[in-house]
Amino acid sequence: MKATAKQLPVVLTIAGSDSGGGAGIQADLKTFAALDVFGTSAIACVTAQNPTKVARVYSIEPRMVAEQITMVCSAFSVAAVKTGMLYAEPIIRAVAQCISQYRIPNLVVDPVMMSTTRDQLLRPDSVSVLCWELITKAVVVTPNLVEAEVLFGKPIPSLEAAREAARDIAERFKTACVVKGGHLKAGVRSQESGVSKKKGKSAVSHVVDVLYWKGKIHEFKCPRVETTETHGTGCTYSAALTAFLAKGKPLPKAVEEAQKYVYNALKNSVSVGKHQVMGW
Repeated sequence: MKATAKQLPVVLTIAGSDSGGGAGIQADLKTFAALDVFGTSAIACVTAQNPTKVARVYSIEPRMVAEQITMVCSAFSVAAVKTGMLYAEPIIRAVAQCISQYRIPNLVVDPVMMSTTRDQLLRPDSVSVLCWELITKAVVVTPNLVEAEVLFGKPIPSLEAAREAARDIAERFKTACVVKGGHLKAGVRSQESGVSKKKGKSAVSHVVDVLYWKGKIHEFKCPRVETTETHGTGCTYSAALTAFLAKGKPLPKAVEEAQKYVYNALKNSVSVGKHQVMGW
């Protein structure tokens, strides 16, 4: 009797390689596998890094990045694609051209600019090209607070400012925008949900991710996981969002499920060497 192969949606990540295994291509592929989609990849950069430092970045030749995408698209029907660390203008242009050429649907742009250790992951002179050549092709862009401030052009000190930034970025680049709230220390206090303070201390704050989509603001809230190790959370979030879009979920639901996935990954962190890493 002939076995019937399980049909999985195919997703593509175009990003940098993290030698430490916690972010970039490595985190994306782990996330894709955990969410039961078939992950493919095009490596845009190679980094020498671990959870505490990026020692060196080496850019892949744009033609080689494009050829990786070509080979994936010639063999598979790609349901969704995400971009992560692209680093330089020639790579961004090559990726944007391939997205258009192969008409890859459901582009999620994670505008990776700086690591959690404050290492530069996008050349400053490449921000404009990222915005106008790639973000304008996306169904959604997923900046963290620092990246959103660069795209917005203003500080984002509050939830209200995050709403304004999500709207401005989305409308300016003709896409949807999720401003991730993990770095917003003002947060949302759990007493707003009816949980009282104990022994005079503030209740645990929540993370609020703000989505602006089709003229409306959507907000997604989850408890903040108290941890000092957040390496790879942005990559994992955008990879999960890409996987859920590939499975046919509407954007707001995909954002909600991506937030839950990262929350659970942080909550179930495991000890590896000297570090706590997310549990996939």
